[in-house]
Amino acid sequence: MLDRKFILENIGLVENNCRDRGVAVDVQKLVTLEQQRRKFQTEAEEANRQANAASKAIGKAGNDQERDLRKAEGRQLREQKDALHAEVETLEKEIREIHSRIPNLSHPSAPVGADDTANRELKRGKTPLPSFNFTPRDHVQLGDILELFDFDAGGKVAGHGFYYLKNEAVLLELALQQFVIRMLIEENFTPIITPDLAKTEILQGVGFIPRGPETQIYSIADSDLNLIATAEITLGGMYADTILQRDQLPIRMCGVSHCYRTEAGAAGRASRGLYRVHQFTKVEMFAFTHPDDSEKMLDDFCDLECKIFDALGIPFRVVDTATGDLGGPAYRKFDLEAWMPGRGEGGAFGEVTSTSNCTDYQARRLGIRYKIKGEKGTHFVHTLNGTAVAISRALIAILENYQQSDGSVLVPEALRTYVGSEVIAPRGQI
Repeated sequence: MLDRKFILENIGLVENNCRDRGVAVDVQKLVTLEQQRRKFQTEAEEANRQANAASKAIGKAGNDQERDLRKAEGRQLREQKDALHAEVETLEKEIREIHSRIPNLSHPSAPVGADDTANRELKRGKTPLPSFNFTPRDHVQLGDILELFDFDAGGKVAGHGFYYLKNEAVLLELALQQFVIRMLIEENFTPIITPDLAKTEILQGVGFIPRGPETQIYSIADSDLNLIATAEITLGGMYADTILQRDQLPIRMCGVSHCYRTEAGAAGRASRGLYRVHQFTKVEMFAFTHPDDSEKMLDDFCDLECKIFDALGIPFRVVDTATGDLGGPAYRKFDLEAWMPGRGEGGAFGEVTSTSNCTDYQARRLGIRYKIKGEKGTHFVHTLNGTAVAISRALIAILENYQQSDGSVLVPEALRTYVGSEVIAPRGQI
């Protein structure tokens, strides 16, 4: 979250930022409540001071009557102090509720706009868009021919949006994990397999809404646990309430996890098949950095995402995400969109990865600080996250870009050692 003092000293800036990001938050109400809280806090402290003075005066009283008066005065002042503290706590709760909904500031270069239509293209990958001498199929059609998915069985067992991977789709999923993890290890990331569950307080600290009508999170009944939407949650939570040493930074981790999302309201041809599902596997990059280093780390994460998809031979573009499409914790976000020949009418770009600099927004909520040896005090770290590969969407891009006229699909050269073959041949009726 933003520093409360910063909000109070920069009301106009914070209000404008909320407007640019399409977030309805009553910043002025927070200011009014904070002024009231400070007033009651000052009055409570004064009542406490007077109560202590009355207690000291009891021993100096000249007679019982004066002593009783001082006791009554002290009792009344303590009751007044307690009542004022109760008001302070009530106001603090209201302030925190508003405070938690105020998004991070936006990078000055982030395009201002309501949604992804305002995103600004920054660059394209090394692989050109494919040229087919036949009408390309989408990944659902290819999956039927190659017998790679079973959406019907997934729906029967778990409901719409769940699926089974079969045959070479399983090998491709494992291949993508191995390929990406090995690449990131070479880039000095620590590989981690994280829990698929996290406590509500951790989700809130990272900036997710774990409960309520707007949530995209599956919560576990009769518990404080939730299925995670991304390993960003569990990787960020690893160092909650921790003071790191300056020389420990940066900490770079890559986490493998399943991801669960309700995806409420998602529909349409562009979202069919594997594009928008309730469960998928993802390799997530995460970093804790010194504040001076976070912008460079964001560029590094973006470069790594590009390196991965260039190595896979997938055409893509990188876009600077518009303010209205930023998540609450993100200061700046780059999306990598892969070309998907079967998407829409005639092909379209679809998001496959994103990377965000969250500055100290998550660190404040999670209590993650660093200390410089020999200096007093602590400082908040900056946190960054980036999708190395979301398997389900990477599968779409591979199948649709590497398809052949006979329904077969070439395996990207980078994955052939892991898959064990160069081509996935049709099994079903073409």
